[in-house]
Amino acid sequence: MHIRLLCIGDIVGRPGRQILSEQLGALIKEYQIDCTIVNAENAAGGSGLTPAIYDKLLKYGVNLITLGDHIYRKRDIIPVLQNSADIVRPANLSPQAAGREWAVFTTARGPQVAVFSLLGRMFMPIPSENPFHTADRILGKIPPEVKTIVVDVHAEATSEKIALGRFLDGRVSVVFGTHTHVTTADETLLPQGSAYITDLGMTGPHDSVLGRRTDRVIKSLVTQMPCPYSIATDDLRLNAVVVDIDTESGRASRIERIRRTSQQNSDNPYDADDGRPGNLEG
Repeated sequence: MHIRLLCIGDIVGRPGRQILSEQLGALIKEYQIDCTIVNAENAAGGSGLTPAIYDKLLKYGVNLITLGDHIYRKRDIIPVLQNSADIVRPANLSPQAAGREWAVFTTARGPQVAVFSLLGRMFMPIPSENPFHTADRILGKIPPEVKTIVVDVHAEATSEKIALGRFLDGRVSVVFGTHTHVTTADETLLPQGSAYITDLGMTGPHDSVLGRRTDRVIKSLVTQMPCPYSIATDDLRLNAVVVDIDTESGRASRIERIRRTSQQNSDNPYDADDGRPGNLEG
């Protein structure tokens, strides 16, 4: 049997949620998706995730959620991380950090999909354990009957992402990168059967600098003075990959990079459950 996964890149603020809500149902139907995985660490005002937005993502059709270095920016998400079975923290944070290291979703047709995420350590602001050692440890915990395994490498350096992809080749089904908000054009099937892409890119406003208002970012960089990096509102795009997986072997047979655009613009940079605009970090 084959199953089909949809992996969606960093959702940025209300604009990202808006295009996700517009497009996800149609994408699931068009591609006959069995499991949808999203990185949501920028979903609330561009930095963090709230319980209300978590609930919205599930209603849109998301099955599994990964997070990154902004995981605890909204402290009210901590009970969700502790009690929910469909959302994971980076596995190479402290063992005492709140949240699950890995999660499993059972598809409607039966096969299960496991997911975990890893923080990169090069040029990243948050301390973390060695992601290579952590990957070995988590793979030792996932039940052997779960053949489809997806890894989100939330990292700045492309070299680190590529190295982790090669390290995990043949041991997991999919390795996708997040955090930089810039889609890479290197989607591929690695030699041992893992699907790979260095960065999925951003789901949100692309008339921007990484989702933030261009004028605000330029003003800050030119003047070297503090300036709120509000979420931009225009040119909404969803960036993702679709991956076909053989459920017996866990090997990927196809990866396709997709993009969807919105005819609408977001009318507000943030709403009541967004929180305030954040910084420029992915």
